[in-house]
Amino acid sequence: MVSKVRARHILVKTESEAFQVLYDVQHGKDFGTVAQEKSLCPSKKQGGDLGWFGRGQMVKEFETAAFALKPGEISKPVKTQFGYHIIKVEEVS
Repeated sequence: MVSKVRARHILVKTESEAFQVLYDVQHGKDFGTVAQEKSLCPSKKQGGDLGWFGRGQMVKEFETAAFALKPGEISKPVKTQFGYHIIKVEEVS
């Protein structure tokens, strides 16, 4: 069972923005670059990189989505109290 993941994310306000971001990264745009340009999270300075985190460290919806992904996979928009996230898992442990 996966105990930790290293992930990046892009946080936007609306679901339509999230789908546009998802389209961009699925069609060749660099995830880190899009994060720097579009994300509302301070992690955008690091290309959306959140580093390693374990279960119980993120809000439930985000955690559920992140732990369901395999390395290299990108989530559909995930709604949390902060907005809509596009998540990319880099590594699992």
